[in-house]
Amino acid sequence: MTTPDWSAIEALPQVRLEELFDSDPQRVDLLSLDVAGIHFDWSKTHLTADALDAFMALASAADLAGRRDAMFSGKEINVTEGRAVEHTAERYEGAPESVARARGFHERMRALIDAIEADALGPIRHILHVGIGGSALGPDLLVDALGRDTDRYDVAIVSNVDGVALEDVMDRFDPQATLLVVASKTFTTTETMLNANSAISWMVEGGVEDPYGHVVALTASPDKAVEWGVDETRILPFSESVGGRYSLWSSIGFPAALGLGWDEFAELLEGAAEMDRHFRLTNLNANAPVLAAFADLYYTQVRRAETRAVFAYDERLRLLPDYLQQLEMESNGKGVTADGKPVDRPTAPITWGGVGTDAQHAVFQLLHQGTHLVPVEFLAVIEAGDSLDPDHHRQLLLNAFAQGAALMKGRANDDPARAYPGDRPSSTLLLDRLDARTLGALIAFYEHRTFVRGTLLGINSFDQFGVELGKEMAKAADKGGQDFDASTNDLIARAFG
Repeated sequence: MTTPDWSAIEALPQVRLEELFDSDPQRVDLLSLDVAGIHFDWSKTHLTADALDAFMALASAADLAGRRDAMFSGKEINVTEGRAVEHTAERYEGAPESVARARGFHERMRALIDAIEADALGPIRHILHVGIGGSALGPDLLVDALGRDTDRYDVAIVSNVDGVALEDVMDRFDPQATLLVVASKTFTTTETMLNANSAISWMVEGGVEDPYGHVVALTASPDKAVEWGVDETRILPFSESVGGRYSLWSSIGFPAALGLGWDEFAELLEGAAEMDRHFRLTNLNANAPVLAAFADLYYTQVRRAETRAVFAYDERLRLLPDYLQQLEMESNGKGVTADGKPVDRPTAPITWGGVGTDAQHAVFQLLHQGTHLVPVEFLAVIEAGDSLDPDHHRQLLLNAFAQGAALMKGRANDDPARAYPGDRPSSTLLLDRLDARTLGALIAFYEHRTFVRGTLLGINSFDQFGVELGKEMAKAADKGGQDFDASTNDLIARAFG
């Protein structure tokens, strides 16, 4: 693998943002795009025409276009696991045989949803979905963002093995009217299977005669689900080549498809496919995921920013920062290249964030006057999601826009405690409206952006071995076969005697 030369990027002059605006009246046009109902504005970042040229040269050296085409064609670009990367096929953009397989799985899912809606499993009112990581974060985001105005079903997503989380749902749901959805790619995930077994026990205690008859399994290992007790007619498979954190488009999205309705799920897929087509067919220098990745890499590689903050100025997107934490940090939080060599530069920044305007009264002090450089991303929606006085939404949007302006401009003051240095970067994503289609496009944008960053860094964005060690040690400790350091041994002794 050829190592791209970062020297031209690292040598870029560092000019204040206000000076960049003053010197280029066309700056907003240069660094803005409109795709799939989303307006992207990177003009308040330090990207310049020269910086874009340098990154384009880097992208050419890294064969970004070739890697992109390889992913969409179903080649095994996940080299450490010997797999293709085919979440786009779930949106019907990929290798023809993979697209056909995804359509078949979706048709199977829709048939089961039709049966449930027709009361084939009894009068279901509640959906209890247990999973963890990508098997929970995606469905949770979809249901929370799009399901506030529907009364189809009560949907609860439980991921934490802490019994308090599951018990809270059990206290609200009627076991006789609950559908248990167990989501696990391997159907062996410890936390998920413990929660699933406890949910079965709750159903039995609640008088459900055939609790396994109220279970739907979402998995790439259907045989394991059959062994656990799920009838094969209620197993919804998905492809092994669909990674967990990229899986909400597959059968893992079942609770959203059932809770929101199939038409909404289909719109979600089409919105993502629109972004897929933009990413696959548009020149790199006018490509939203690519330009976003250039800005991200500028700050990690040139300014050595260690974190990236995302603030959703819309309550319906409150779970997006949590979703992006796994997508970005699990994908690109690596220390070796795809061919196993040590990475010689920073990889993924720490992703964090919150909801505006709450975050303004919690963390924006550091962003405006602190010593850390933190690139900020604002998300806002033009069309209000509420029916209250329009001033609610007006004030929400004005705060989002003003914060970006204030971070850039700053304010001088003779009193240092009241001075704002400015020159703090931000980008803005402005959605026309928040619906299934635009949310699908938004999530797909983040997926491709993450892929571009990994490609330019020479790492494999599609494995996640770093999550395994702690889990393995916990299992060994549970069986009494793990001797830890003195501190950990003492903590175990104090907790369990």
